[in-house]
Amino acid sequence: MITRCKTVLDLQALPEGCIANIISFTTPRDACRLSSLSRIFMSAAESDTIWFKFIPPEIHSPLSPLYCLSKSKKELYLALCDSPALIDEGKMSLSLDKWSGKKCYMISARSLQIIWSDTPQYWRWISFPDTRFEEVAELLGVWWLEISGKIDRRMMSPSTLYKAYLVYRLTAMSYGFECQSVEVTVGGESNKRIVFLEDAGRIKKRSVYWTHFLGLHAALVQAQSSSQPREIELARQYPKERADGWLEIELGEFFCEGGEEEDGELEMTCSEINGAFAKGGLIVQGIEVRPNRI
Repeated sequence: MITRCKTVLDLQALPEGCIANIISFTTPRDACRLSSLSRIFMSAAESDTIWFKFIPPEIHSPLSPLYCLSKSKKELYLALCDSPALIDEGKMSLSLDKWSGKKCYMISARSLQIIWSDTPQYWRWISFPDTRFEEVAELLGVWWLEISGKIDRRMMSPSTLYKAYLVYRLTAMSYGFECQSVEVTVGGESNKRIVFLEDAGRIKKRSVYWTHFLGLHAALVQAQSSSQPREIELARQYPKERADGWLEIELGEFFCEGGEEEDGELEMTCSEINGAFAKGGLIVQGIEVRPNRI
């Protein structure tokens, strides 16, 4: 305890700019914690020197709306955590994980590869409230569902485990998902998983095939990888409601090493191509890629 106090006192003898430079090599969480040590640490932890390094270079452009509206770099950082910024001509959004500063992306439906999305009898493009993008894709009716997206691996934060999610809604008149699973992958067929776009409770209420679904579900759970505890794997098979009211289903995960090792694009897919049931009433906002929070 004595040694720790002495270290803090020695650090406080340094110029504020030097302390700020040291803190900038930590994380946003650490910067907030260190600000409680003393007044000089609090002042250093609020400086633009620190928060400038926590903000991705692509946001430092004076043309960025968030850049223009923010009074300080910390304010800009917090704005990016709460309000994703549109990039790539509005086809993708960028935000930050508040505590780690890791980058999060959402690829808009317009930038996804959705089979037959340009055929009006199968899909239509509509505006929708509470979305990040100008348009979302609404499924009118298909037998063959296939959605995929790609992201440059070099865009992601290094040394980070990412998870990918399909972000969507189901309309009140949606159909075909009650007892039909879909296949999802991240990074190739070897990482294929089986999930459901309907949550279990809604399936039970709506489906006249509930008995059949129970048997199907049991077989799917048994077929899943045994490396995951059963409770965790079951939770990953069903969608969760997000804070913004949309649903998300996990597609899979990917560890980003960073550096020259990360080259090329990471592909994520969601498909149901067996054609056992016609499907409709699915509204796709995009695919989100964000750091896994442990």
